[in-house]
Amino acid sequence: MGETRLRDDLLPAAAEAIVTGRHSDPFSVLGMHRWQTEDQRLTVRAFAPQAERVALTDAGGRTIVSMERVHPDGLFSVVVEEAPFEYRLAMRAGKHEWVTDDPYRFDTVLGELDVHLIAEGRHRRLYERLGAHPAEMHGTHGVYFAVWAPNAKRVSVVGDFNGWDGRRHVMRRRPEAGVWEMFVPDLTRGLYYKYEIVGAHGNVLPLKMDPVAFATEVPPDTSSVIHGLVEHDWQDGAWMSRRTAANDRSAPISIYEVHLGSWRRGDGNAHLSYDALADALIPYVKDLGFTHLELMPVSEHPFAGSWGYQPIGLYAPTSRFGAPEGFARFVDRAHQEGLGVIIDWVPAHFPSDAHGLGNFDGTALYEHADPREGFHKDWNTLIYNLGRNEVANFLEANGLFWLDRYHVDGLRVDAVASMLYRDYSRAHDEWVPNIHGGRENLEAIEFLSSLNDRVAERSDGALTAAEESTAFPKVSRPTSDGGLGFNFKWNMGWMHDTLHYMQEDPVYRRWHHDNITFGLHYAFSEDFILPLSHDEVVYGKGSMIGKMPGDRWQKFANLRAYYAFMWTHPGKKLLFMGGEFAQEREWNHDQGLDWHLLVDPMHKGVQSLIRDLNTLYKTTGALHQRDCDPEGFEWIDASDSVSSVFSYTRTGLDGSSVVVVLNFTPTVRYNYRVGFPHGGRWREAMNTDSSVYGGSNVGNGGTVEVVEQPFHGRQHSAELTLPPLGALVFVPH
Repeated sequence: MGETRLRDDLLPAAAEAIVTGRHSDPFSVLGMHRWQTEDQRLTVRAFAPQAERVALTDAGGRTIVSMERVHPDGLFSVVVEEAPFEYRLAMRAGKHEWVTDDPYRFDTVLGELDVHLIAEGRHRRLYERLGAHPAEMHGTHGVYFAVWAPNAKRVSVVGDFNGWDGRRHVMRRRPEAGVWEMFVPDLTRGLYYKYEIVGAHGNVLPLKMDPVAFATEVPPDTSSVIHGLVEHDWQDGAWMSRRTAANDRSAPISIYEVHLGSWRRGDGNAHLSYDALADALIPYVKDLGFTHLELMPVSEHPFAGSWGYQPIGLYAPTSRFGAPEGFARFVDRAHQEGLGVIIDWVPAHFPSDAHGLGNFDGTALYEHADPREGFHKDWNTLIYNLGRNEVANFLEANGLFWLDRYHVDGLRVDAVASMLYRDYSRAHDEWVPNIHGGRENLEAIEFLSSLNDRVAERSDGALTAAEESTAFPKVSRPTSDGGLGFNFKWNMGWMHDTLHYMQEDPVYRRWHHDNITFGLHYAFSEDFILPLSHDEVVYGKGSMIGKMPGDRWQKFANLRAYYAFMWTHPGKKLLFMGGEFAQEREWNHDQGLDWHLLVDPMHKGVQSLIRDLNTLYKTTGALHQRDCDPEGFEWIDASDSVSSVFSYTRTGLDGSSVVVVLNFTPTVRYNYRVGFPHGGRWREAMNTDSSVYGGSNVGNGGTVEVVEQPFHGRQHSAELTLPPLGALVFVPH
């Protein structure tokens, strides 16, 4: 192949557009192109502003011909009379010489089926095609990038590898799907990148993080990191095979809610890594008898003070605790120890940070354009436009991504109420009705129903739970029955009512008796989780122990009795970290829990109580098998408001029963008769006033004899001694 000096017919306007980064289709100019003639003439053009000289080489690096600088800002060209061939670019700047591949010689990245599914908003494995993926094309290693920005005039991938110069790697537009794509040879994992986007109105936008980035810089830095899908050798087969049973409505589900950044800190108040958390947190939670961990959002988020609830990098585990593989190891370790992992997931809104999703391509792409639909005043965040198929697809695929790639066992969906109602936290003139003139957000309802159907279709036991604070019907009922399809719903009403009761001085509790009993009127309208979450120990609400009235002894006794009430009440259980040992101060996301309190027997006693409640809950079918069925609960006596005493039975699938008696006053009640399901000897399986837990050891000597004496509408009963501010649980001996 001899050197040839035929003239390139590139128009000056096209050359100027290339070097100024204004050309919307650089693939039509750069790279190798056949002349529109019958002879074998090829034009090869390269934009290399970093080079003084450029030569064309063959695949082996042998120089074929030097290229001519056809624009002073670094556009090079050569015309050769050859058939198409594989080539490289040899560059020189001063004394530095290097050979590189040309990204503009490579084909399209996305196949026609992918493009079709993306365009329709039906690509359930969107994360396998969008984002940055290390790959090989035509024997060359590199990374392919793909990003959805349908209204952009130009999208470039930028990073250290090109001096953050948006002119050098302008991507190919796939107009049928609004996606921009490019294979960049010679790039590797670990490099930082962003997208430089010329918006719909021709202005260069702030550099954008990749919406489907799989890794990011540690905040406050905001670059995406080339990583690809996480690769992990999973060892959790035993757990995955029994997950369906472990997540079932009849299973014992006791959840420990954790903020990974503040459960415990290392030296100098540093964050623990995912691996260090696995070594410390997982054995701790297992020892206490919890069945599941619930992690406050792990998706990357710029502001630590949002606790993760304002995420931008939805496909990236936060880098605050290490690489994505570390999070995979954490989940795997939990599974090997028999613990499920639920993550808080936030499809309701996103922050307006300039590098994020807002105004992504110069238009309201992910969000609604109208602030009456697209802006949350409460949180100063943007609201996803779920009526746009591609946006709904982006979020649905993200939920499935965590289940698929990280073996997560469930999604607890945050702020569902804000999604369901168009007038949520808005004045009458600040919202837009739906097409029927109503307040329901029909698009959000469709999205949530579809998501839950997709999770259920997997048939692998993964669950979804809704943080939903209104009376919206059938949240946890199947979509085939007109429901939203969640497995569980947080029982916010139970939490508010019962905490209100517990905060009353025992002298006045008789006047608030219905705060305890009212929840049973709707306890089985949904499949509920009883949540004592992080929201109850922030923003001036104080700690759990701080809510309790009385002197120090009474505070601890109240809390112990309340926990026993919760663990014996219908519904699955959730407790935020620190509550298990009666953390005294309000939660602070910037520091670890006050572990030193465990040297105090009163705090240690609460921790021991939680361990024993979990054991009792898991090993006693009557306390969990019918958590979600009315047949599993019956009041013995809910009318003794004067004494502030409650008694009830829990019944298992085999008909076995447990009797629970609660005394919410500091008065010991002797010879207090309670009806029982049947006669015989019953064991006092739990007494929260035991000295083991820090109590006064008032009780019934371990067993009671239930005799044939009608009481409370039952044929059998027993005289009991009720401890002060105490709870008793009896099981047949």
